[in-house]
Amino acid sequence: MSFFKHETSVIDDGCQIGDGTKIWHFSHIMPDCKIGRDCNIGQNVVISPGVEIGNNVKIQNNVSVYSGVICEDDVFLGPSAVFTNVLNPRSGINRRGQYEKTLLRKGATIGANATIVCGIELGEYAFIGAGAVVTRNVNPFELVVGNPAKRIGWMSKAGRRLEFNEKGIAVCPEGKDSYYKHNNIVSLLNG
Repeated sequence: MSFFKHETSVIDDGCQIGDGTKIWHFSHIMPDCKIGRDCNIGQNVVISPGVEIGNNVKIQNNVSVYSGVICEDDVFLGPSAVFTNVLNPRSGINRRGQYEKTLLRKGATIGANATIVCGIELGEYAFIGAGAVVTRNVNPFELVVGNPAKRIGWMSKAGRRLEFNEKGIAVCPEGKDSYYKHNNIVSLLNG
């Protein structure tokens, strides 16, 4: 076994888990999950059947990642973040097999206690503030907060606020990457 599994965690049959991944106390990895290398899966995490997790993904304590969720590389899921996978759940109606796809692109961050409604896409390096309720797609590098989540700015790959000049150019104060904003879409110029 080339990954770490705490003795209290459970890994069901059919899972693929990459080298260097750590799975901590009381977590449950359900059948047929694909988890990349160098991930850190915190305490009391549930990863439902068929979920796909990329490389270097950090999942903090008390997160349930439901069927239909796909996390690309370098995604961060903050403590007690919440996903849904059915738009119209009812206890008396079985909607298994109707799970909506939710895609988290490379480098996306979800803050503590945020809720992500199913069927949306979070763009590369999108940043979801703590406690936000996300009900729509979020563009790359977009910073959203509140309920429902609304854009309040833009974040760099390094997780720093971007301030754009009159030409639509911003430089990350930490990583020195350059960004261009046009029609409320941000793209990386270098880095």
